Amino acid sequence: MPATMPHRLRRPAEWEPHTACFVAWPSHAEEWSGDLSGARLAWTALARAITDGGRGEGLHVLVLDANGESQARAALGEVSATFHHIPFGDIWLRDTGPIFVHAPGGQAAVQFRHTGWGGKYVLAGDDQVAAAVCRLTEVPLSQLAVAGEGGAIDTDGDGTALTTRSCLLSAARNPGASTADIEAVLAEALGIDRVVWLNDGLARDHTDGHVDTIARFVAPGVIACMEPAADDPNREVLAEILATLKEARDARGQRLEIATVPSPGAVTDAAGELLPASYVNFYIANTTVCVPTYGVSADDRAIDAIARFFPDRRIVAIDARAILAGGGAFHCITQEQPSP
Repeated sequence: MPATMPHRLRRPAEWEPHTACFVAWPSHAEEWSGDLSGARLAWTALARAITDGGRGEGLHVLVLDANGESQARAALGEVSATFHHIPFGDIWLRDTGPIFVHAPGGQAAVQFRHTGWGGKYVLAGDDQVAAAVCRLTEVPLSQLAVAGEGGAIDTDGDGTALTTRSCLLSAARNPGASTADIEAVLAEALGIDRVVWLNDGLARDHTDGHVDTIARFVAPGVIACMEPAADDPNREVLAEILATLKEARDARGQRLEIATVPSPGAVTDAAGELLPASYVNFYIANTTVCVPTYGVSADDRAIDAIARFFPDRRIVAIDARAILAGGGAFHCITQEQPSP
């Protein structure tokens, strides 16, 4: 734990060791644009990459009932997993699950006040997922006064966080709140000394701009974001993000190092509607990094760029188009429990 915060809670960086990863079996056909089977195939590939043949981290799978457990077991085959019957509205555990933190003398967890993504997706069971997981893990849970979701923040484990105004300052979540209000809560709950505020997220992002689709810490003081192409539908937003990050400083007062990966450009659904595709919505597991791909020309360049950030991990590229149709990618559907 950094010397600057010896008596506070601390949200570890994602590249620090994990005891386990929590995921939920895709179970609600109406949430998957007619491709529940495709979502399950991508989910299964992700689960295999996370466990990495027993070399990775433990996998905990939330299922709705015995039928869901049977389906998930059949899909996973020889992959070792622990199953839990817990109600959930959908599989976005980054947003509905607990945010585990290191606490003096042990481990704790915090939870944003859940409002169904600003009232847009109020799904039965989602507001109870964090508490249920904490009962399983015997970790105490505290609810924050701030409304939001786990994907709205990204941290370096050393006192710096990324977030967006479009999400945490939205009237649907925290009406009348200021940046100072949010920063005070993050300081107490996650050990954050410096918040780097970005403005907007990707076009047609149902989350109102979760930061885990636009910029991610990949090492202390190092942030990965996407470089827009000339014809990129998000080129102005991505250019603004890059410019803001180049001027930002971390909790130690140092300028951040900015590393870029390509943008996938325009990725659309079957009806031709733009989707919020992002290569930085990867999941950093103990031995692998699970990178979403979209069947576009930038896929290989993005994989190569991300591999340079994680020389000690194996890069696993997984087609994320079916998951993206539901609104996100692999970071969105995972929630790690750090090692004590």
